[in-house]
This record gives sequence, C-alpha cells and structure tokens, in this order.
Amino acid sequence: MVAGRVRSRRRWRRVVRVLEELEEAAATAVGRLRQVVDAMAVEMHAGLASEGGSKLKMLLTFVDNLPNGLSEILVKLDGVGICCIDIQHCAILKINTVSSGVRKEHTMLSILEELFDFIASSLKKFVEEEENISELSQVKRRELGFTFSFPVRQTSVSSGILIKWTKGFAIDDMVGRDVSECLSDAMSRGGLDMRVAVLINDSVGTLALGHYHDEDTVAAVIIGTGTNACYLERADAIIKCQGLLTTSGGMVVNMEWGNFWSSHLPRTSYDTDLDADSPNPNDQGFEKMISGMYLGDIVRRVILRMSQESDIFGPTSSKLFVRFILRTPLMAEMHEDDSPDLRVVAKILRDTLEISDVPLKVRKLVVKICDVVTRRAARLAAAGIVGILKKIGRDGSGGITSTRVKGGSQSKMRRTVVAIEGGLYTGYGMFREYLDEAVREILGEDVAQHVILKVMEDGSGIGAALLAASHSASSVDSVQLL
Repeated sequence: MVAGRVRSRRRWRRVVRVLEELEEAAATAVGRLRQVVDAMAVEMHAGLASEGGSKLKMLLTFVDNLPNGLSEILVKLDGVGICCIDIQHCAILKINTVSSGVRKEHTMLSILEELFDFIASSLKKFVEEEENISELSQVKRRELGFTFSFPVRQTSVSSGILIKWTKGFAIDDMVGRDVSECLSDAMSRGGLDMRVAVLINDSVGTLALGHYHDEDTVAAVIIGTGTNACYLERADAIIKCQGLLTTSGGMVVNMEWGNFWSSHLPRTSYDTDLDADSPNPNDQGFEKMISGMYLGDIVRRVILRMSQESDIFGPTSSKLFVRFILRTPLMAEMHEDDSPDLRVVAKILRDTLEISDVPLKVRKLVVKICDVVTRRAARLAAAGIVGILKKIGRDGSGGITSTRVKGGSQSKMRRTVVAIEGGLYTGYGMFREYLDEAVREILGEDVAQHVILKVMEDGSGIGAALLAASHSASSVDSVQLL
C-alpha cells in the first residue's frame, strides 16, 4: 500500500512538472509584454517602409475616409441598393443589407468557380426575396460591399489580388487572382447586375462601423477563429508608396498581424509542434498563439503530454492524437466551469476525448491548463493592440500634459477607441478580462483611462455596406497613386 502511494505521488509530480514547465514557458510578465509592444511598433514601421521589409504586410486598403453618422443618413436618403457579402474566417457565407439584416449562411466550397457561382446564386436568391418587400426593387444596379477575410493586395478600393489563404482554407487556383473579378464573373454568369464597390476584410469593416459610432475610433482588431488588425495611418508615413495622395491625408492599413513574429513571444514546445503539423509551417505565428482556431488544440497537446507522462487520465485515449478535436469553445466551457465538481469538464473529457472517471483534482489541473493558454493569448493580443497605439502616438509615451484648473490640475490626453470584434473577445469572459487587464497594466492607469476597447457587432457586414455606400458609382474616388 505504501509503495502504491509513493508511485501515485511520483505520477502526480510528473504531471505537475509538465504544468509548471508550461507556465514558465508561457509567462507574460508586463516587462515581456512591453517588449512585444516595441517589437510590434518596429515591425509596423518596417512594413510601411518597404515591401517584404517585415512579416507584417501592412497592406494599403485604399480606404481613406471612414464613415460617420452623416454617412448613414446619406445611404438612407440616396436609396441606393447596398448589399454586402462576407466570407468569414469560420467558413461561412453571409449575405445581408444594412436595412433588413437578412442573412443566408452556407458552407464555403473548395473549388474556385463553384465557390463564386455559389456566392452569386445565393446573392441572387437574396435579392429576389428582398425585391418583394423593399422599395429598393426600383434600383436596377446595386452596389456591393465584399468582405473577404484573407490577405489581399489591394489594387484599388474595389479590387485586389489574393496573396494566400489562412485559417485552414486552400483553393490553390485562386491565389494570385483578383477576388472581385472572380465574383464579378460569377455574377455575370448568373445574370446579376451588380458592381463591387468595395473589397475589404473584416477588420476594415469593423473599423468603419466603429468610426461611424465614434469618431475617436482609430483601430480595429478581430479576435475570433482567426485574428487581424487595421488602423488609420498618416499617408506620408507609408514610405513604400511615395506619391500616395489622399484627400483626408490618411489611409487605413490592413496589418495582417496574424503573421507577426518576435523572439520576445513566449513560445512553448506545444506551439512548435502545432506549427510543424500545420499546413503553413513558419507562417501566421502570432495567430497560432492567440486565435480561436488554435487554443483548444494547444490544450489538447498539453493533456496528451501529461497522459504520456503518467496514467492520471487512465490509458492514453486515441482521441488525444486527433488534431483540433478539442475546439476552443469547448476549452472555454471547461475554463469557465463554475460547478463545485467541475461536471462540465468531466463531460467534455468524456464525450470529446473519451477520457472517463477523471478525479476532481485532475479536472482542476485541466482548468489550470486552459487558464494558462488563454491568459497568454489574451495578454499577447493586448500587447499587439498597445503596439498599434505606440506606432501612432496614442500610448502616452509622449507624456500626458497637465493643465491647472480650479482646485488642482487636470491631465490631458487624446481619447482613443479601438473597435474589437470576434467571438474569442466578445463571447469568452475570461479571455476578455485578461486582455482588458493587460492593456491597463502595459499602459498604466493614467493612460489606460483614455483608451476605450469597444465591442462591435457585424462590422464585417454593416461596415462593408457603409463603405460600399460611400464608394458607390456616384462617388468620386479620392485616392490616387502617382
């Protein structure tokens, strides 16, 4: 009996050591986060200076004016039919309008012509249904806002070349093709009289919607299945495009920050293995550490390692070798399980990983793994956000001026809003709490009180429609490349 207890303690110490090693490798002390902030700002400068100068592509969007309240009024008065198509990072097609909010959802196909014929046919069906209930049926030609959430090198506000697929998508014969042209050809084949007015990604749509609600919005971040960010940059700071003229003096830049990398990022052996097993090794390094597509699989890999080190989970389940079987929403459910006996954890381990009869102390260990992985992801995302603010001088590093008022002094700093969308932030309470906390830690309370993180809903849809309206055929393109 004594020998059995000794063996049991040894097994437990082995798995605890695995957890301690994970915690140490994934540590995100505020000092390290500030190093990530600095690295992000440096890479942004490099990406703006030259093509290929950074892992951050810093792509021009040709969006130089963002909508405000007046923009939506103009949409309503003008009566132009505005539709928007959104290919989301979670393999979903959404078709909607600002006015009705109608949405059709289908699984994304994997062959180029079939994909766009499917989009066009779904769009045609939507338009035919809408014409029966809307005054917009009198409009012959409709303007289209197309949200395409993959890296695109824009050639104008309404066209762009697909650079690569991300988030597990792969349609090889589309890379290097003009995305808008593919859609336009499909609409022609389907007899649809429509024009792509804007081609954007979901972060740009979120920024547009955020700016409509609040003109202090200067950046937008998507933290969901995938992750990306964009922000409003001075045109004269985009050195790689000398001669860029905009009426506003600014330009929205699509960072494609999922590909950010720095030696300061706390990478673990689980990240290295996940990257090596992925379809795109040595690519999208930041995304693989912070986005919803990957967090659950990192947790799975840690549990697998523990199972191989010890028998605390019983015989190693074959399900633990199945990549992405533990989806991030399930991980979040385990992390936020507040039942006294952690019954949600037990159910997910049993139903998803086929691990049964797990003692309570082992279930607590699983919750701790989820916590370590989520906390690191959220805090790194926070560092990325502050990196953007540092680049545009909104992080308080220039100091906060004080003015004397009756009874004391008052600090002055520009109010700054960052629009955030994506289920990882909006639907995962612990992730959001850790991110918000880290932003305050990095900036300090005096500066953080002037920075607002504001949740947006359907920025990729409504934002696309607002931008489509402002860039409709009746508008004059205000962006030129000399």
